[in-house]
Amino acid sequence: MDKKNLFEKVWKAHSVGLLANGQTQLFVGRHLIHEVTSPQAFGMLREKNLPVRYPERTFATVDHIVPTNEVQEPYSDPLADAMIKELRRNCKDFGITFFDTDTGKQGIVHVVGPEQGLTQPGMTIACGDSHTSTHGAFGAIAFGIGTSQVRDLLATQTMALGKLKVRRIEVNGELNSGIYAKDVILHIIRKLGVNGGTGFAYEYAGDVFESFSMEERMTACNMSIEGGARVGYVNPDKKTFEYLKGRPYSPKEDQWDESVAKWMSFASDVGCAYDDVVKINASDIEPTITWGINPSQAIGINDSIPDPQNADSTDKASLQEAIDYMKLSPGSSIKGTPIDVAFIGSCTNGRISDLEEVASQLNGHKVKDGLKAIVVPGSQIVSKIAEEKGIDKIFRNAGFEWRSAGCSMCLAMNPDKLIGDQLCASSSNRNFKGRQGSPTGRTMLMSPTMVAAAAITGVITDSRELFPKK
Repeated sequence: MDKKNLFEKVWKAHSVGLLANGQTQLFVGRHLIHEVTSPQAFGMLREKNLPVRYPERTFATVDHIVPTNEVQEPYSDPLADAMIKELRRNCKDFGITFFDTDTGKQGIVHVVGPEQGLTQPGMTIACGDSHTSTHGAFGAIAFGIGTSQVRDLLATQTMALGKLKVRRIEVNGELNSGIYAKDVILHIIRKLGVNGGTGFAYEYAGDVFESFSMEERMTACNMSIEGGARVGYVNPDKKTFEYLKGRPYSPKEDQWDESVAKWMSFASDVGCAYDDVVKINASDIEPTITWGINPSQAIGINDSIPDPQNADSTDKASLQEAIDYMKLSPGSSIKGTPIDVAFIGSCTNGRISDLEEVASQLNGHKVKDGLKAIVVPGSQIVSKIAEEKGIDKIFRNAGFEWRSAGCSMCLAMNPDKLIGDQLCASSSNRNFKGRQGSPTGRTMLMSPTMVAAAAITGVITDSRELFPKK
């Protein structure tokens, strides 16, 4: 029998046909939408008097522009208020399930999908958001799309896409204490570069990914796009099935065993071929922080800021640009860099396990005076669980602001923005110029625990020293 990897199996199962330009017309099993990239797509459907082909396969929520410091409508931001009302209207008119703000199920689309059981192994999943790769943690092939493709999906449930190559990334051995999934994916991007995954799907494997929880796998898959890969996935296993069992849109009891057998059949065959294999030693990974203006410009906590003068001629200009923008000194330690804002949240690190881990470390610590620190749960369900466990009180007592669910300061399409050249320690996924709302604002990406350590000390700090493991 011809052995295949998961990407090849899922691709073949959803291929409708080969187009004249060499692309595949791919059937998309699950379509997720939000308020920012869908209004124009619905407008195009109305112009052509087209229905949504399979409304039961599309699910909506609000996350990007929804305020996290207001709960009453109308919102003070008129654009946010208008966009949310427009999505509400579109979902009603076209018969689409909408996890609205009054349902208790609203949140960041890449948090909501898994917790509702909408994300399942062997699926093709698309959303008008680049971090749709998150859903690959379940053994799905998930990718972000543009507005015109959102339109195509709504109208036909298919889209045209070129087939990707597959790179297997194995992280073997055991992570040192105080190292998290965020450190692992930042290390991978640092090693392979922001364009290293262009044209590839990444299959994450090895000891570390097998030991990761589903939420840790989601963190890693989420940032596949930051490494240039269109898709990132982990093969489904018992952890996948345990996570999904009993969720609202998961298969019911009488279909469960059959569904698990089908899901297992999509896992990569032992001995199948890959276009490339990369192996990484887990013990080489330390707390990793971005210092520059793209996610590959990252270093370990004990490293120094690179000196452009020591770099290859092709890298000098980009390194100098990053150092100038970030206002850093080449050769200086990243430890001790002062911060102004600390942000814990996003579709990368806004899940309940992220909040639980940080809360378990705080132990009476307080946010440094004068520093703004906010925590934004990834969904209303995450918020509810956290509040039932008293996690919100732990954060509030430490001096963090506890906000409502949303994307918040990850991309700052809402009021949560940096001011001037403030430097933010962030658990989000992008550190581009102006990403967090100010054209001169600066972002350093790191794990939530590292963000908490920086919030307490006021400077970039090795969280292992502040929060020693018992």
